[in-house]
Amino acid sequence: MSAQEPKRPGELEAENARLKKLLSKQLLENDVIKDAPRRKW
Repeated sequence: MSAQEPKRPGELEAENARLKKLLSKQLLENDVIKDAPRRKW
């Protein structure tokens, strides 16, 4: 599928869910990285 072709709503929902999952993982990883230096292990 090229970038020019319109996507069906079901495809958009699946892509949106995938992107939200990626974003939440990245935000969590960033939060852990920022918090690590402050912790006393």
